[in-house]
Amino acid sequence: MVTARMRRLGREAHSEHVLIPAFNAAYLAMIEPICRGLVELDCFGLVEVSRPDIERWGAKSIDAVAAEYRNWANPRHTGLHLDHVPVIDEEGHEVDWRGMIRSGLDCGYDSVMIDASRLDLEANISVTAEVVTTAAEVGVPVEAELGAVLGHEPGPLPDYEELFRSGLGFTAPAEAARFVQETGVDWLSVAVGNIHGAIAGAAADGPKVRARLNIEHVRLLSEAANVPLVLHGGSGIPAEHILAAVREGVVKLNIGTEIRQAYERELRTSGSETSAQDAVAASVRQLADQYGLAGTAGRLPSLSE
Repeated sequence: MVTARMRRLGREAHSEHVLIPAFNAAYLAMIEPICRGLVELDCFGLVEVSRPDIERWGAKSIDAVAAEYRNWANPRHTGLHLDHVPVIDEEGHEVDWRGMIRSGLDCGYDSVMIDASRLDLEANISVTAEVVTTAAEVGVPVEAELGAVLGHEPGPLPDYEELFRSGLGFTAPAEAARFVQETGVDWLSVAVGNIHGAIAGAAADGPKVRARLNIEHVRLLSEAANVPLVLHGGSGIPAEHILAAVREGVVKLNIGTEIRQAYERELRTSGSETSAQDAVAASVRQLADQYGLAGTAGRLPSLSE
């Protein structure tokens, strides 16, 4: 089972500088082509689902994603991740995060993410530590977020250039060190210039802001946290920035907007779900070419067991 070795896979990828792509399945029909693409590439990656995928798109539910994933899962190439379980959502509403985490664990997800980043540091530590303890009962590793990866909030994004220059929302290295030590979290999602794609209104179908990464800040966070780092909002970031971040400790890259829009465009144009699925698989292959992912499964020892 992938779950039993997911923590080791993260550490191996960290030491070998291997990128693990994580593709959000905004619709259930996207799961098959994501899995197909990863197998064809001999690459290990994650199928993941977040709350917006379920509530705004067509992923339906945590258990529906798990059931569909099991039809296509391949232990050498795929794992299932519960992405972005927020304590407070993008509109400021409280969420039943304990219930969502429990659902993911009960459905057999290989890893889960708790996002308490909209709370203060003390509260984020407390919530994350609770999830780590709960998930440890079934051997599931936990991802958490520290800092503010913007883009999902209502209204226009702050001017990106000003955001990048000011470091608005960037994860603080000293806080990252304390956060990891006090929570025992396995993977840490950080803010270093990356932003989410829009999920509401006309902007959800439009081009995403072309973000970039502060690589020196990535290096400082990697040294401080000493755990695999995660980048959310991977769509649209230049490949050279991603590859530089991987050399400095980034292991997991979340990709959602790019493959969702590929699926939706083809479905609108052709009316064929099969063609839309093929568009997703093609997008996975294109991204793999950009990031040099073909054959990377062979560099992770746990996948040969």
